[in-house]
Amino acid sequence: MKLLENKIALITGASRGIGEAIAVKFAEHGANVAFTYLSSDEKAKALEQKLAAFGVKAKAYKSDAGDYAASETLASEVVKEFGKIDICVNNAGISRDNLLLRLTPEQWDDVMQANLKSVYNLTRQVIKPMMKARSGSIINLSSVVGVRGNAGQSSYAASKAGIIGFTKSMAQEVGSRNIRCNAIAPGFIETDMTHYLKDGGAEQWFEKIPLHRFGKPEEIANVALFLASDMSSYVSGQVINACGGMTT
Repeated sequence: MKLLENKIALITGASRGIGEAIAVKFAEHGANVAFTYLSSDEKAKALEQKLAAFGVKAKAYKSDAGDYAASETLASEVVKEFGKIDICVNNAGISRDNLLLRLTPEQWDDVMQANLKSVYNLTRQVIKPMMKARSGSIINLSSVVGVRGNAGQSSYAASKAGIIGFTKSMAQEVGSRNIRCNAIAPGFIETDMTHYLKDGGAEQWFEKIPLHRFGKPEEIANVALFLASDMSSYVSGQVINACGGMTT
């Protein structure tokens, strides 16, 4: 059974990693997918074709989620092209890991703009068509680091913790219009952002994770599918920790 048949999903930062896995999972379940990317036109085109193979409509948009004007244009173009937006996944993000005394103001600002301001930017745009339709699901990608913190990741942790507060507030603001807003807090997932840990640091983290392994992007995509579908029709304002038991 396809859980997202004829739904329109907008996913930011979907050309790789968790974002790509979510886009594929949504297309597999019948959603038409609009997604954003920043750098590789080749990867974006390849993902378009991969999604279209499921028999859905897919379109890539080169857009910076951290730029308010760009987000405004993006949402307008998606509605014009697809007719509506049922699901918004705020996935775009970066990290600039360093101890606070070595973290420059520019690096701090970069992380806040890409990770937190981007969520404000796009959510503010998508709730307009969602409120008109009196329906919608917004899914924000936080992190286990935003829940518990981590030395050397103060900027990343602050941005991801901010997403949690934003998510809970939005759920209260738009719930009366039948719009749900939830967050996923992944633990350590096998992506480009964590590949460096495999060069000797992974084992120490395995000891802190009850399942003794890193997660896979597809496992986060499964959580996103649940939150996007009617299976979670009474779930809003929640943070689902998909971290192998790390925050237990």
